Amino acid sequence: MEVPHYEVQPFRRITRLARRNRAGGANFGLTSRPPFKGYYSLKDQLERAGVSISNNIAEGFERGTTQETLTFLYISKGSAGETRSVLCLTERLQRFHDLISEITDLKSRSLSISRQLRAWCDSLQNTDIRGQRYLTDKSRRLAKEARDREEFLKELRGMRNRGK
Repeated sequence: MEVPHYEVQPFRRITRLARRNRAGGANFGLTSRPPFKGYYSLKDQLERAGVSISNNIAEGFERGTTQETLTFLYISKGSAGETRSVLCLTERLQRFHDLISEITDLKSRSLSISRQLRAWCDSLQNTDIRGQRYLTDKSRRLAKEARDREEFLKELRGMRNRGK
């Protein structure tokens, strides 16, 4: 049975985004540096917030409803904000002055992730799709028919344009 395009694509896109930005993993690279020695709470909070971004994306998507996906995307967006907040605190502390360029880079990455999560949330808020949990054979068939119809109309428009 074919899986509708809209079920898989956003999750693949956002997980690629999270991997590309590598916020969680990059946080570990930063916190492994000597200035973090002895700052266990700060180190732990930064690592957990970064990892929480991709974990909440995955959990929300796996729950199977658009509303739950949205809820977890907002939680993930909050984790991106938490990451930036901890990084802002860190950059103000003299102890971490030698890491400013890395901290600035991570703040930029987490802001980019936050913006992209916001865009995904906007797109999900404006959809009639209730989520995977509600898909039936009929809704899958209707979605496939709609995609096929759009492809056919696109092909007809292309033929008409070439004929002009």
